[in-house]
Amino acid sequence: MISVQALRVEFGPRVLFSNLSFSVQPRERIAFAGHNGAGKSTLMKCIAGFIPPSGGQISAPKGTKIGYLPQEGIHVKGRTLWKETESAFGEVMALKEKVDRLSDELVKLDPRSSPYGELLEEIGELELELYANDPSLMKPKIESVLKGLGFQEKDFKRDCSEFSGGWQMRIAMAKLFLQQPEVLLLDEPTNHLDIETQIWVEQYLINYPGAILLISHDRALLDTLCTRTIAFAHGRAEEYAGNFSYFERESVLRKEIQLKQFTAQAREIAESQRFIDRFRASANKATLVQSRIKLLAKVVRIPKPEQDDAVMNFKFPAPPNSGHTVAKIENVSKAYGPLQIFNGFDFEINKGEKFAIVGPNGAGKSTFCRLVTKQEEADAGEITLGHKVAPSFFSQNHADELDPNLTILETVQAVASRDAMPQVRNILGCFLFTGDDVFKKVGVLSGGERSRVALTCMLLKPANFLILDEPTNHLDMQSQGVLQRALLDYPGSVMIVSHNRDFLDQLVTKTLEFRPGEEPRLFHGNIAYYLDKKAEEKSARTTPARKPPATTADAEVNRDVPKKESTPGVNRKEQRRLQAMAREAKTKVLAPLEKELVILEAKIADQEAAQATLTTTLSSEDVAGDSDKLRQTTNAVEKITKTLDLSYTRWSSLTEEIEKVKVKHGL
Repeated sequence: MISVQALRVEFGPRVLFSNLSFSVQPRERIAFAGHNGAGKSTLMKCIAGFIPPSGGQISAPKGTKIGYLPQEGIHVKGRTLWKETESAFGEVMALKEKVDRLSDELVKLDPRSSPYGELLEEIGELELELYANDPSLMKPKIESVLKGLGFQEKDFKRDCSEFSGGWQMRIAMAKLFLQQPEVLLLDEPTNHLDIETQIWVEQYLINYPGAILLISHDRALLDTLCTRTIAFAHGRAEEYAGNFSYFERESVLRKEIQLKQFTAQAREIAESQRFIDRFRASANKATLVQSRIKLLAKVVRIPKPEQDDAVMNFKFPAPPNSGHTVAKIENVSKAYGPLQIFNGFDFEINKGEKFAIVGPNGAGKSTFCRLVTKQEEADAGEITLGHKVAPSFFSQNHADELDPNLTILETVQAVASRDAMPQVRNILGCFLFTGDDVFKKVGVLSGGERSRVALTCMLLKPANFLILDEPTNHLDMQSQGVLQRALLDYPGSVMIVSHNRDFLDQLVTKTLEFRPGEEPRLFHGNIAYYLDKKAEEKSARTTPARKPPATTADAEVNRDVPKKESTPGVNRKEQRRLQAMAREAKTKVLAPLEKELVILEAKIADQEAAQATLTTTLSSEDVAGDSDKLRQTTNAVEKITKTLDLSYTRWSSLTEEIEKVKVKHGL
């Protein structure tokens, strides 16, 4: 589908990669791995056609559509959300308009004329093409994708300019999903998504009919979705036939093997060189020496394995001791105009607890953090910090408060305690500021870089209660691991607002969920536990309760229930006639439809279970490492997905038909 051949990209003296070659097959899922700045996004922009490569070529069959979602920089205005997402079907809409226009011209022609027959044939061909794209499904598709990405129906008529940067990215993602290009390029697609939306996107991408190239720091997404990984490091790129976790294991193994081969070859070369040096002047050994010299010249040298970037670790400054109760929230209410965030909320945080705060954007997570840290006042109720509690708060807007005239090093040193001062360069290295980077002025840094400086400053302050609002947004995998290990060893209390499932899962033991218009709920478990409970609740809501068969006791109870009054203005004979007609309609029309619906719902449940099983199988190492099994499983997933789509469509039309029958006959 896409062929990358001998690709080279360089910026001045710096070579991001050279002689890079790989191909992308239909329905493949490929992850780009490597630290920030290794060239992942640059390669994606090259494939999308935004950056010309320095050498080599990228080719694709004529007509191949490539869709690209960048990390940031998208801003749409002047159109409603609905109109903007509807434009994804621009070709279908243009086709429909052409059919309508030609149909109007057709009625003006003589049916016996030659132009009439030619125009009729053209309309027939266009209608076949239109039928393949089925414009009647556009509206439900748009609604499904927008709601899956977290938009509500009331948002559909809002102008796109009213949405923030994170929601702008969701709009762009919705358009790409609806366009369904053959190749989808996604650069950090889950950066601005809450956990619920991440799960939806993950499932959507699993069933996506095209190929996907993905850059992400979300390990859970990479491991679930991808079956190939291209890793970038030190100006080179290597391929791995597995997901991100497979790449991590295999890369270590490859380096161990290469080191052994390099060491063995170096030993053999040294022995040959010693022989040559020892007998070079000996006449009777001249033939042997020349033979060794020739052999040595022909040896293909195994390169020494490149050293991994040093994995640095740090420990938080020893936190001051505090009382058992860290914070107590009593009967707290908070609203912004008509928007009620909390109403009579009670909660308690105890010493040593580590819990996650999750929920959709705008539900009140960041507001809760600001209330606890007294950066914002509650409308009612009381928030009390415990005895000797010393909180430290990191939020995204702290990056904007840094002095732009100071260097990174000066900024961090200004807040570090005397004990933490020796750790400053180490911790800066942990968060991607190495070498001369630390002497850059804060004013020239990007938003993500300033955010990492602010996080570093916060982590160096002695505190026994950490409040972290999206701390991993601008961290690569290695930096996330550094922060995660430090938090695991941290003895104080931690409250983390984050949508990073893999980062949270090993850290937290409680999960506090916020949802708009609802009271916050506490789940006594990590993120995996929380998601399992939410799935159980959703399953219970969507599974129809089966009515048990009537018993004799039921009949006795029903005997005492007052009969329904007759319809006013209708005599008893007419009433019986209407009731008989209703029973007949229910028997002849409604009963078969309802029976079909029950059978269809059971079939959908089986199909969904089969799809889930196949999807899990697809990401297993056994299948990922076997091309035949991978192809067979991929075909099976595609087949069950198409079958399930047809079942969903029939379920929708069937329920609508049942409602119409009920309304028509007053049932």
